[in-house]
Amino acid sequence: MSLQTPVFPAEPTLFPLTDLAITSLTGADRVKYLQGQVTCDVNALQPGQSTLGGHCDAKGKLWSDFRLLCLSDRLLMLTKPSVLARQLPELKKFAVFAKVEIAENHGQAVGVAGQGTDEWMAARFAVSQTGLIDDGMAVQIEADRWLLVSEQPLTIDLPAGSESLWWGLDIKAGIPHLEAVHQGEYIPQMLNLQALDGISFTKGCYMGQETVARAKYRGANNRALFVLAGTASEPVACGDALEIQLGDNWRRSGMVLNVWQQADQVWITAVLPKDTEADAHFRFKQEEASSLALQALPYSLTE
Repeated sequence: MSLQTPVFPAEPTLFPLTDLAITSLTGADRVKYLQGQVTCDVNALQPGQSTLGGHCDAKGKLWSDFRLLCLSDRLLMLTKPSVLARQLPELKKFAVFAKVEIAENHGQAVGVAGQGTDEWMAARFAVSQTGLIDDGMAVQIEADRWLLVSEQPLTIDLPAGSESLWWGLDIKAGIPHLEAVHQGEYIPQMLNLQALDGISFTKGCYMGQETVARAKYRGANNRALFVLAGTASEPVACGDALEIQLGDNWRRSGMVLNVWQQADQVWITAVLPKDTEADAHFRFKQEEASSLALQALPYSLTE
């Protein structure tokens, strides 16, 4: 059986993004405050620009990764909803000392993807790259795939797509999404945030910065995010254990970070040892008949 992959639709398609939380930061100190909390360089962002980033505890372990959007009067952090119960109180911890308000935002986020989407975006929103739109922002994830975030409901007349396919395309692109089950487990480099321009090593101090710097300059990190694909007849979930084949034996080797599954075809991201061999054979611990192999990342890994 040939391996089925998450593929772009044949035409621009609208994807609901209900499994996405939006946190807003407003107030005169919003940029300065967030600059001291996260891995990315918030000071460098201009309205209409976006970046990935990480929010760490004091030991450099992630409360969440996120996509940050810079608008004229606010910053928007996009995360998986499951992380908010622990991440949001940590983000607010020192806000009482600054002119900043941090709150869950009830705006709308949708995806648009498919062949011809770049042309459709240019005609509909007059954007050819990430930038501001009325009441929000349009973020180009990759060619023919865009994320739209707006304070007001968007009226878009396009065929509807499955939200699971959108997240599957993120998996194929090697874009991580931390869920609550993995909070406090990984440093940013274990999710490849440095390769996705989500870490600034020149911005100065922030929570967990010492650990992140050691991973870069002292080689203190031996794990990275990988994309795997294969077959499984049973449902796969975030947090499921992986095993790697070593001769006639199997040994535990990481957990599922994100998953896309259609029938018995499955694509996942997982944090594994950086020196994992390209031809390594994996399976899900709960299903001995399952089979997984590494897939090429669409970017190069650096520390």
